Amino acid sequence: MSLGSNIQYLRKINRLNQEQFAEKMNVSRQTVSRWESNEVTPELNKLVDMCTLFSCNLDTLVRGDITLKDEIYSEVTIRKVPAFRMARYVMISPNPEADVLNYMKEWGRKSGLLAADPDAKLLGWDFPHVSQEQQMRFGLHGYMAAYVLPEGFQTNCPGVEYCQNSEAEYAVITVKDPQIQPFERIPAGYKIIMDYLQDNNISTRHTDDVVGCFEHEYEKDGIWYMDIYICTEG
Repeated sequence: MSLGSNIQYLRKINRLNQEQFAEKMNVSRQTVSRWESNEVTPELNKLVDMCTLFSCNLDTLVRGDITLKDEIYSEVTIRKVPAFRMARYVMISPNPEADVLNYMKEWGRKSGLLAADPDAKLLGWDFPHVSQEQQMRFGLHGYMAAYVLPEGFQTNCPGVEYCQNSEAEYAVITVKDPQIQPFERIPAGYKIIMDYLQDNNISTRHTDDVVGCFEHEYEKDGIWYMDIYICTEG
């Protein structure tokens, strides 16, 4: 796959025509056309600008086959998720996702949940209530993880908050091997969903009785996948 094809693919999925893309790159439309046909290779500073615009890294842009995204992402679907009870916990740290997932896995073992249901679903999502000072000065971020509790499960194990998620409709996409390029594949999955919602005039739902968005990572046939859910107005 050529650099020109990658540029053209990224331009199109970001809904930019050649003139619009040329304006953002501060070049002529003819220059964009020559880039995409591989007549001319963009200067390094222009490649860096493209990486910023398209949220990809330089090596992927120049040497990768970005069109394989069609194999990485499923189509977006709308699913009705039944109400469920969950046990959740949040951590604010330099690496909160790994920290809280490990914490919840240990809680699942101690509480007897994983003995009762070895396949209990573990969800996760960003925790937004982190101050700018915490982020900028101390490098802290927030992440929440939650086990979906099977019906009738009871435990006295402390250390989590129990709550209910109401029945709701979610827009869902599946990402293949999300951790290969986590800072590209996962945000791109969210973007694909949001573009789908915009194209279909579907609004997102923000109410206290539902989690607005979450992720579920799992293994199937030796391959890792992540389902990304964004709650919609049904």
